[in-house]
This record gives sequence, structure tokens and C-alpha cells, in this order.
Amino acid sequence: MGWFAIVLLIGLILFWLVRLASFRGTRLEWLGAALMVGLAGYAWQGSPMLEGRPTVAARDIPAEGTADLDEDLTDPGMGTAGHWLVMAEALNRRGDHESAAHAVWNGIETDPENADLWVGYGNALLLHGDGQMNPAAQLAFERAAQLDPEHPGPPFFIGLALAQAGQYEDAAQVWRALLERTPEDAPYRADLENRLLGISRALGRPVMPEGEDETAEGGEAPSS
Repeated sequence: MGWFAIVLLIGLILFWLVRLASFRGTRLEWLGAALMVGLAGYAWQGSPMLEGRPTVAARDIPAEGTADLDEDLTDPGMGTAGHWLVMAEALNRRGDHESAAHAVWNGIETDPENADLWVGYGNALLLHGDGQMNPAAQLAFERAAQLDPEHPGPPFFIGLALAQAGQYEDAAQVWRALLERTPEDAPYRADLENRLLGISRALGRPVMPEGEDETAEGGEAPSS
């Protein structure tokens, strides 16, 4: 179909120039040569036989709420670290995840022992990769876990990346362990429970920690 459209377009151009614009002689020969060169270049570099497949811009891809959850999982505070985290959250909501990562890195350069900054950096890198875990994001989360082993950010985002990659069993294992040590009043607890319920529905069986209500937050217990 692509070749047919190109040949038809060239034919229409030549018809218009010859019949309506009185394009003759040497000028027509040069034009024909130019069109053939263009056609040869398209045949070399183009892919006219491939079907069209519109792509989705990175900022249009749902981020599974990680930009908002970053605010619940970190403590911006009032210091320099808080300034960079707040800036990164705003940039993430706009879809400019690369700039968000740069912003948090500025904070890390001045406060490299801050676990919240490393979590924010990993989150921005995760969002920039369309939710797919990449080595840089993984290193950031590992560094945050080293600085603060009880920080909820690393296991939450690692579980999120596993779930988005279809590794539901691994994601459930990471999130179950996190939920078991999450306080009842933690701002991210309800979201974590809902994500575990979603995995339960995907797997067709309960994955919540023992004693947790599988029907919480409007979810339904999956049938076995």
C-alpha cells in the first residue's frame, strides 16, 4: 500500500507539471531524476511495507500513581532535601521525569546519606523508564534500603516494577512483607492493600498476609 501511494503521488505530480504547467524538456528530465533519487532514498531508508502503529507519548502512559505516592512514601520536610523532592514531585506530575531525576540528583549531591532522596531519585528513573525497572533505578532503591532498612519506598517501588512486568508472584511477596510492617495509619497502606487485591484477582487466589481481609477497600475475594 505504501508503494502504491508513492507511485500514484509521483504520477499526479508529473501529470500536473506536464499538462497544466507546461513543464517540458530538460527541466522535466531533471525533475524526473530528482523524484527517482527521492524514491530510491525512501526505498533504502523507509519501511513502506510495515503497518502503521501509532505510539503513545511517554507522558501519556499511566504512571500507576507513583508521582502521588512518592509524596506519601517520602518525607520532604523543610530542608534542602525537601525542596528538591517537592520540585521532583511537581515535575513528575507534568510528565517530565528526566528533569525530576536531575532535580533529585542535585539534592543527593549535597546530602548523599538521605534515604528519601534516593527513593525519589529511583522513582523518577522508574517513571522515566515507563515503569520498567532499570539498573540505575534499582541501584537507587538499593542505596536507600542500605541507608534506611525500614524505609517503605524501596520495597514498594520494586514491587510496583515487578507487577508491571507481569511478575505477580514476586511482587506479591515483596508487598506482603511490606504490608506486614506497615502501620495502620500509614498514608500509603490503603493503596498497598488495593494493589495486593489486584494481584489476588489476577492470580485467582488470595495473596494478602494472613489475617488481612481480602474484601477490604471494596475488593472481592477471588474464587478458587
